[in-house]
Amino acid sequence: MRTSTRPWIVGLCWLTVMFDGFDIVALGATIPIMTSEAHGHLGVTVTDMTFVSTISLVGVGLGALLIGPLSDRLGRRGALMLCIAVFSIFTLLFPLMPAVALMGVARLIAGLGLGGCMPIALTMMQESAPGGRKAGASTFTMTGYHVGAVLASLAAFWAQEHWAWLFTLGGVLGLAVLPIMWFKLPETHDPAGTPSIALPEHRSSVRDLFSDGRGRATLGLWVAAFMGLLLVYGLNTWMPKIMELAGYNISSSLVMLLVLNVGAVIGLLIGGRVGDARGIKGTTLVWFTTAAALLTLLSVKITNDLALNLVILVTGVFVFCAQVLVYAFVGYIYPRALVATGMGFTAGIGRLGAIAGPWVTGALVAAGLAYPGGFYLFAGVAILGVLATAIIPKPKPQPHSGPEAPVIRELHDAVDG
Repeated sequence: MRTSTRPWIVGLCWLTVMFDGFDIVALGATIPIMTSEAHGHLGVTVTDMTFVSTISLVGVGLGALLIGPLSDRLGRRGALMLCIAVFSIFTLLFPLMPAVALMGVARLIAGLGLGGCMPIALTMMQESAPGGRKAGASTFTMTGYHVGAVLASLAAFWAQEHWAWLFTLGGVLGLAVLPIMWFKLPETHDPAGTPSIALPEHRSSVRDLFSDGRGRATLGLWVAAFMGLLLVYGLNTWMPKIMELAGYNISSSLVMLLVLNVGAVIGLLIGGRVGDARGIKGTTLVWFTTAAALLTLLSVKITNDLALNLVILVTGVFVFCAQVLVYAFVGYIYPRALVATGMGFTAGIGRLGAIAGPWVTGALVAAGLAYPGGFYLFAGVAILGVLATAIIPKPKPQPHSGPEAPVIRELHDAVDG
């Protein structure tokens, strides 16, 4: 692969993941507005929006599970552009839907496209990552998710009752990226089956994830990914509404969502480096444990704005990075021939947690139990993440060498700079 193409892989994979973060926070930030008496849309209720957000994530989960075979056939580049096109078109259509059922259909199809984006982006990074930098590669790429979440929070704060503008913006940005990908994004996997970056030719199956003593690690990864994404999507979808129920106004709750995702970016930049340097298992355990403690603390009403936002910032540092460290685990646990299969199934099973998070949290909101009950739920989920991580065997150290090492080394040099 030519040196000049490497920055395009890193940059466009990062940008792809950014759409995921923008989309989920755009929906979460608009739920309080769409269900309010003053600015309600089509008379939708919290129950209606729980359905819309859940069916959206069903699409995301299906997209994640189906994208592996599709990207093997079309190549990573073609599959990624198809996913972005589907997501963008149906995101633009969403605010135009005249009924809740049609809103759900639009979100389901948009989710199918969106669900394939992140696994492809992470797979492309794994296909070009050296042995000792897998956590940093994954966490740096996933900062795009939280930058997107921050942008959506800012846009929501600006748009207020004009919530449809958020989805127009997301769809237009997605379509605008496609020409850049067409001309600049290189292929990292030959659709005919011969990889272009030293990938194995053997086609792996899910059975391989449980062979040669890998069953315990696979189950641990799946459960940890489920719990991690339950936290991410539960918080990003419903935190504004939960904090509103706690007595904070809508504007303040949107600022809290922004602060939470700023903390996530900081955590990802730190967590990946710590994971590579100190060990991925110990780092993931510490991140999940600290997340549980901070989520419990948020169940207490904090009246000082500065103190509250500081706690939320640090919570973002640990909660969101814990989930991404699970993805980084994939590259350390499985042999190179199994990384793509392992990533696809870990992401796919994790997306079930992304579906469960907004659904369970929305049910708590509808029942009037979301505050402080939602934070107790999230803390318990983080503890389950600790237990799942604990059963994963400690991976062996891997060298920072190999023919593909310069790709991620350039990425780290850029971050260091």
